This record gives sequence, structure tokens and C-alpha cells, in this order.
Amino acid sequence: MSLLEVRDLKKHFPIRTGILKRTTGWVYAVDGVSFDVEKGETIGLVGESGGGKSTVGRTVLRLTPATGGSVIFEDIDVMKASHSDLTKLRRDMQIVFQDPYASLNPRMRIRAIVGEALKIHDIGTEAERKTRVSELLETVGLTPEHGERYPHEFSGGQRQRIGIARALTLNPKLIILDEPVSALDVSIRAQVLNLLEDLQDEFDLTFMFVSHDLSVVKHISDRVAVMYLGKIVEISDSKVLYDHPQHPYTEALLSAVPIPDPHTERSRRRIVLEGDVPSPANPPKGCVFHPRCPRAQEICTTAMPRLVGTPGADAGERHQVACYFPARFTGGQRRVDDAPFKDALPQEQD
Repeated sequence: MSLLEVRDLKKHFPIRTGILKRTTGWVYAVDGVSFDVEKGETIGLVGESGGGKSTVGRTVLRLTPATGGSVIFEDIDVMKASHSDLTKLRRDMQIVFQDPYASLNPRMRIRAIVGEALKIHDIGTEAERKTRVSELLETVGLTPEHGERYPHEFSGGQRQRIGIARALTLNPKLIILDEPVSALDVSIRAQVLNLLEDLQDEFDLTFMFVSHDLSVVKHISDRVAVMYLGKIVEISDSKVLYDHPQHPYTEALLSAVPIPDPHTERSRRRIVLEGDVPSPANPPKGCVFHPRCPRAQEICTTAMPRLVGTPGADAGERHQVACYFPARFTGGQRRVDDAPFKDALPQEQD
């Protein structure tokens, strides 16, 4: 059963110029993203900077209003929820921000930061809140005494633990982790990732893990969605995607991940993409990846392929790719009535 259902989610930011700040264009940060999140799983969102990963997370929580689409959390449409209903939803949906330095109020003690949600939602007495905060700090590897300190007295890893404790305060069901370890040292990253996995098992949590680091995502995610220029181009179970990538963009990303085996590392082929990522304010026509794609053909310049299951793939419909020429079917031109060519065509052209 899906805890979260995202359908055709869009977020377009206006470009305003001139003294009157008239809208002269749009930045298509997220442009038609759809996916489900099952209860208890971890889904990773990966891709280059500017791909729309963090915007998806913020829009799902309605921290940023959506331009279109729907987000259904336990049969409740988050996009249409009233202010009072949204306040109730906040108990079940939380976020851990990327920057452990900027996400904590420097003028508040840690006890007040972690316990703020309890106060806002009027949960428990003052003594009960104090006890709850102490328990949360111990849960993330700190001590109750740390609650009397200010954020500047902690290291980056400790601050991120405080951010995690704050997200756990209301016993949420879904936590969106927006690049939670990218600002941390490598040794600290492993500690925080292990902490997150332990907390997921202990509290039956569901994670949406946003990151540009594919090695980190592989370690923690059950499924992975690859984003490029505001769209999901491939989504699959983690092992299947890493072992059998189908989209050329996914192949290029994985080829850049170091392998801790010198013989394998020397023998494998590195895929270097030509050109820069196009501007989300002026995305290419057709497939958004075609200007940099080594397998692009004429059809790729005319219509964005749909996200469809890869025929013959081990994971079946759980492995979906938005590509006319996925890896299993490369080599020569394809006819319009061939699969996966035909399946990937937009519905109005079927």
C-alpha cells in the first residue's frame, strides 16, 4: 500500500524582469513528476544539481506551493488541504534540511529547537516535553545535557543529529531527507547514515532521500528515481538500477562512481557527457536529455518519451525508463511499431 502518491507534480518559478517585475518566462524546476512511496521503504532521488530533486521534496510537503499535479498522503490531497488540515499533516510529514548550520536558529537552545513542535501542537505538559526532548537527544546519540547548549557549540555532524531529532519529535510517518550528509565529512556521513537506518527500523519510518551522491543513495535506498531537468528519466529497485541501468543519463552517472577495486576501476569505461546541462528556463524540445545523449535519434528531438516499464527487465514494471532507446534495445534505428519505441511515445501519439 502506498503511503504517498505523487502524480504529474509541477513547480514552475516565474522569471520577473524590469521595474514593474513583469513575468517574462518560467523556470521549469519540476515538470510532470509521478511516483509512489510505499510504507516503510526508502526512495532515493538522484541527479545533477538543478535537476529539481530538492524542489520535489519541498513541494511534496507544500513548503513550496505546486504549480500543478497532486500529492496524496494516506488518501489526503496535500495540495488541497486547508490550513488546519495541513497543520495536522505536519505531524506525519517532516524534513531534515541539507545545511546543518543554517537550519538551526542560532539564538535558541537545543532543547527549545527540538521541543518547539511539541509546543506548537500543544502536546504534553512542560515536564513531559522536557522528558521527550531528552529521550530524542539520547536516541540520536547526544545527551540530555546537550539540550542546554546553542547550535554554534556543536560540530556539523552533531547539528545534523539535532535536525534529525527535531524531525522525530512528533513521531512522523514520512521524513524527507534533503541531502542530509552532503555537508559532512566522509567519516561522519557513515555515522549519520547508520543512525538513519537504525531509526527507520526502530520507528517504522518511510524516507525520501534526496542526494546527488549515487554511492550514498545505493547504501540506503530500496528504490531509486533518477531526475534530469525536472523530470524522472528512470526509476527502479536500487540493485536492479545499479546493475542494469537503462537510460544513458543513468549510465553516465554510475560510470562516475568510484569502485573500491583498482583492477575493476582501471578496466571499466567512463562515460563523459558532452555539453552543459540546459537551462530549466529553456528546456530542449523533445527528450530533455537528447542534446547530450550518445544514442539520440530524430524522434528524440520531437517528443518527450513516457516513463514505461522496460520489456524483459528482471524487475518488470518496477523498472521504468523514459527513453526511446534504453540499453537493452540499442543498435540501429527502431521502427515506430517496435517496443520499447512504441510504448515510450506520448499517449496522444499512440
